[in-house]
Amino acid sequence: MAATHERKSMKGYYLTTFLIGLGFFTMGLMDPLYDTYVPKFLERYIEKKALIGTIMTLDNIFAIFLIPVFAAISDRTRTKIGRRMPFIITFLPLSAIAFGLIPFTALNSLILLILMVFCLNIFKQSVRGPVVALMPDIIPGEIRSEANGVINTMGGIATIVGTLFLARLMNVRVNLPKLGPTDSILAFPLASILVVVAVVLLFLFVKESKSNYSEKAAKEKVPILKSLKMIFGEKDKSAFFVLLSLLFWFIGYQGVLPFVGLYSKNILRTSPANEALAAGMVGVSYAIFAIPSGIIAHKFGRKKTIRGALIALIVVLSFIFLHNVFLTNPSSVPEGSYAPLNSILILFWALMFLFGIFWVTVITNSFPMLWQMADYANIGIYTGLYYFFSQLASIIAPPITGALIDLFGYGALFLFAAACMLIAFICMSRVKRGEPKDDAAPVAS
Repeated sequence: MAATHERKSMKGYYLTTFLIGLGFFTMGLMDPLYDTYVPKFLERYIEKKALIGTIMTLDNIFAIFLIPVFAAISDRTRTKIGRRMPFIITFLPLSAIAFGLIPFTALNSLILLILMVFCLNIFKQSVRGPVVALMPDIIPGEIRSEANGVINTMGGIATIVGTLFLARLMNVRVNLPKLGPTDSILAFPLASILVVVAVVLLFLFVKESKSNYSEKAAKEKVPILKSLKMIFGEKDKSAFFVLLSLLFWFIGYQGVLPFVGLYSKNILRTSPANEALAAGMVGVSYAIFAIPSGIIAHKFGRKKTIRGALIALIVVLSFIFLHNVFLTNPSSVPEGSYAPLNSILILFWALMFLFGIFWVTVITNSFPMLWQMADYANIGIYTGLYYFFSQLASIIAPPITGALIDLFGYGALFLFAAACMLIAFICMSRVKRGEPKDDAAPVAS
């Protein structure tokens, strides 16, 4: 039976959590720009959307192996600067360099573009597990929903910076040698500079030294395969059903995400600067509602909060489908022209804002549920499993939704996503653990 103890609050942990969130800030900065513009870069060379969707999943093949492996390796790493920090200060700067080079490779050839996408994702996916596992190492289990809300707020702020500000620079023409005036360039290298700055601040202000860990925890190194057998061999299958649920909600999300930019371009006929605005609306709602969603889950329970958000996502996605069917008419805008700001665009962005509110509610509280089931020695393994299933969704979903677009049009995206959210809702009914009141892994002392 767990010993009773005084209930903790986020007071005194906000600054530390915001600083830890700098790592997640880098992901929030790169991911939306990547998801919005890389399909557009690929469209210069490839016509079939199914093939674009397939290429967008190739990088996730690396992720499905690299994230769990490096998260687990970081569990067992002991250095003077900590067990996560060596990976952060190595792979994030390399990610920044590769990210900044993507639009330049896109101007030269499809092979160079795909090669740079691979390099980016090798570096980025290798560091993602250690970056995310840094927070539960330091923050007590019962307040990790609120802390994850802070982390997601940082990601939301990064998305706002990327999609609402840096994306504006995609309209700016720059003179390149041999190519002359060229647009769709500047956002990527400037985002890379911000990533490097975030890494420097994270390293300077978040101290993850070995002395911070209890002697027992420092010596505890559970073999990876043994940990996996323990997780999936438990009589209580709560962890399994959380992972199964997140597989389906990520299939729904990742099926839509790579094509929102193309949907904005081809159906809504927005300008290049506005193609990322749909993702930007999700980022704004992330920044506003991530922390409140963690507080709500602390009060009402993580499972109830997540299931309620999944129902809301089904409703919102159904409305976006109806918006596509009854309000959009790409032929009303002359080919080569951009649609002016109008009520149809504003309504779509508003629906994406609502989508972001409920999506961040799911994401903020699902990770802490898994961490609550972990031990100190295998927090990284649980983190890796989360990303294994989410990246598996990234591989499965885009080719399917790309094919659905080719067969039925863009509206099929949103119905498919709604169906996936419904399956996730059903799977979550089998989860019995992971609430803030449950025992959780110890943190650094």
